Amino acid sequence: MAGLLASCGASAAGAPAAASVDSNVLELRQYQIVDGKRDAFVSLFDRLFVESQEALGMRVVGQFRDTSDPNRFVWLRSFPDMAAREKGLNAFYFGPVWKAHRDEANPMLEDNDNVLLLRPAAAGLGFGPAAPRAEPGAAEPPRGTVVATIEYLWKKPDEGFTAFFAEHMKPAIEAAGLPVLAAYVPEESPNNFPRLPVRADTKVLVWFTRVDGPAALQRLHRSLLWRSEVVPALHRFEERQPQQLLLDPTPRSALR
Repeated sequence: MAGLLASCGASAAGAPAAASVDSNVLELRQYQIVDGKRDAFVSLFDRLFVESQEALGMRVVGQFRDTSDPNRFVWLRSFPDMAAREKGLNAFYFGPVWKAHRDEANPMLEDNDNVLLLRPAAAGLGFGPAAPRAEPGAAEPPRGTVVATIEYLWKKPDEGFTAFFAEHMKPAIEAAGLPVLAAYVPEESPNNFPRLPVRADTKVLVWFTRVDGPAALQRLHRSLLWRSEVVPALHRFEERQPQQLLLDPTPRSALR
């Protein structure tokens, strides 16, 4: 996919505040970066591709280095709805910012097709208002590790798993002292910007938390509530083991 956007770019005019963008549609984007180029890509992204997208009505929720893969860059982009997604992506990828910098960005992308298109799992489980982010060149604010857990299911999440998450998993996570930042399930509307492929027919629920170190996740998995109410029931829903992304926020990530 790295070369498919060779005819695309972004306008920076008419900027709504990022915090005003509801995260009713979310892209979870996992990029494989050319070996040794991730830091360069992070620098380019933080400098040029945050405000230029948010000026067009999108929200860059957060951008991260995957701590388990030195060549993976993960970021979250959200929209108020699917119509806003189509409008915003067309404006960005056919606008001047992307046009000016695509030849710098695209050669660093080995694969950028690993994308989940999502919606909040239930009312109140979307990402809340954006936190202020550091200005370019400013000292980096304190950060934790953001954890994204992708639960792979053998049937659609609304066939029991979303309720199980809300009634059993979320209380157990919070009882262990971890915040549930958000939880999302697949957006079933067709991809309305096909230049950027998304993974189709994926049965998942993705939930997000923040930890201050590996001990926090161990505390969750060892907790009585998790072991007694969550683990015994997970086999009824899981198609395979969940994927867990341990994400280190970049200097300008709002989610940290």
